[in-house]
Amino acid sequence: MTTPIPAASQLAVNVLDAHSLLAAFGVLGVGVVMFVETGLLVGFFLPGDSLLFTAGLLCTGTAERNVHLSLGPLLAAAAVGALAGAQCGYLLGRKAGTTLLARSRSQRLHEGMKRAEELLQRYGHAKAIVLARFVPVVRTVLNPMAGALEVPVRTFTVWQAVGGLVWSMGLTLAGYALGSSIPNVDRYLLPLVALIVVVSLLPLLAEVLRSRRAARPERGDG
Repeated sequence: MTTPIPAASQLAVNVLDAHSLLAAFGVLGVGVVMFVETGLLVGFFLPGDSLLFTAGLLCTGTAERNVHLSLGPLLAAAAVGALAGAQCGYLLGRKAGTTLLARSRSQRLHEGMKRAEELLQRYGHAKAIVLARFVPVVRTVLNPMAGALEVPVRTFTVWQAVGGLVWSMGLTLAGYALGSSIPNVDRYLLPLVALIVVVSLLPLLAEVLRSRRAARPERGDG
């Protein structure tokens, strides 16, 4: 028989710690965090990357933790939360425009807004929507910005689905694969999470380098 989690322990959850969230709420928590982080501006601080990776790791049963998740339901919850959240953020942006972003006093959120706007202008809608999924804060802000800038609904929906599935399922499966191949891998969880954050920025860095290389011949011609 499963022992219910005391209400007090749920109230003491550290929302910035992936393992604390998973221990308290399990698979359901993953879906909710994905939705809030990608759909509501208040979720920009949530640990999306590390949560997905850690959740995948805990599906293997090799970690020395008291939490074990099932891979199938986890993948479904992560995908649904990420896709529904992004679409919700887009719809909020369509209705409220830039008002929601302008009212925020968070410097970090405003920096993310500038980066999101740069992505949309530099790479176009499709690339920007996909790349934003891999950049913390930017993946929160870009969805309402895309709505406010009236990115076509079909374009946004298709590419947010592509980026959302690659991001949510890719990181989860990466954690699962690593946990399955390395015994007691949770001992190295902190450096692994840091590595995941760095790797998540690689697509954006690659696009920046590519655009700079493409700009050099144009400057030379000018």
